Amino acid sequence: MSSLHIGSESRPPRSRATLAFAAAGLTTVFAASSAPTPLYRLYQDHWSMAPVMLTVIFALYALGMLVALLTVGSLSDHIGRKRVILGSLILNLASLALFMVATSPHWLIGARLLQGFATGIAVTALGAQLLDVERQRGPMINAIAPLTGMALGALGSGILVAYAPAPFELVYGLLALVYAVQVVVVMAWIPETVAPRPGAWASLRPQIVVPARARTMLLTITPANIAIWALGGFYLSLMPSLIRTATGLTSPMIGGVVVAALTLSGGIAILALRLRHSRQILMIGTTVLSLGVAVTLWGVHRHSIPWMLAGTLIAGFGWGGGFFGSMRAVMPLAEAHERGALLAALYVESYLAFSLPAIAVGFAAPLLGLEAASYIYGGAVIVLSLISLAAAMAAHRHERLCTA
Repeated sequence: MSSLHIGSESRPPRSRATLAFAAAGLTTVFAASSAPTPLYRLYQDHWSMAPVMLTVIFALYALGMLVALLTVGSLSDHIGRKRVILGSLILNLASLALFMVATSPHWLIGARLLQGFATGIAVTALGAQLLDVERQRGPMINAIAPLTGMALGALGSGILVAYAPAPFELVYGLLALVYAVQVVVVMAWIPETVAPRPGAWASLRPQIVVPARARTMLLTITPANIAIWALGGFYLSLMPSLIRTATGLTSPMIGGVVVAALTLSGGIAILALRLRHSRQILMIGTTVLSLGVAVTLWGVHRHSIPWMLAGTLIAGFGWGGGFFGSMRAVMPLAEAHERGALLAALYVESYLAFSLPAIAVGFAAPLLGLEAASYIYGGAVIVLSLISLAAAMAAHRHERLCTA
């Protein structure tokens, strides 16, 4: 086996440092992605934006990410992780600069689009780097780091927006400082973890590459994956507005707290379920997700923050469990030179579900009302979760019959 791929049993200090850097890098990238969420209401009031504009700005982040995943998603498999990660950090710094100088919604559109593109580059390269140095625990870290990052970004941003000066600049400035430190770290200390191989230019052609051995499993987890990411997209784009509509609360902290509740609960689920089989994790995740969404919708109906928060905590456990179960089921099926491409394919599916349903709600809200649109949206998430649960249970029964 190449010395670039090191087992967890005898991992040297440089490999441990690489593992820590990749986990921290993923956390930072997703913290930056959720940091604008508590600011959306302020942007909406400041520039008199309609709800549909919020979802468009949010969705352009996903569009930028999808473009990156379809073009440069597997580039690190060819030219190495280090150079791709460095480029993504620099692009993320540029996107934060656009946020800081934004004077209209058009600046936010550009910032979010660039941020999404940079994030798409980062998540595949950093995620593959994690698996290079930690094959066994890599899927778990790949699942928990994004949730931790989104929680830190939303909650930290909410606190800064509510209590610190310069709400439109400070959070982005602090994130830029973190990125600058990471640029220095990756240049000075982080080694390469994969050997370069030919085909870099050919890999830039827009494509979705799923290894043959992973295709059936990816199809199996698709309903759950769509439900999970559709729920996340709603929370990160329209949940602050829904809370404002349903309860009348306007504090920027509320949006940050609710997003943090969803993602932190998801992180707890990953830790709690980490020793279970991937199919069991998916079954538990989809069941709990359905229950949590139902409780959240009851809270919307009752105009009750406690019920909405309770539902969010329950749904978050299912959200994290489902995400982890999907990652654990699919990613071990890829060889080292296929990891970037398979991660890209998984994230393409995920971010389509993350963005398109949220855009649809943004357009439907002026016609139906945001509360009514949220009932339809939540109902669709529950149906998809139950479809996935039924498929997992059928597969489990079939497996038991075959081994009986």
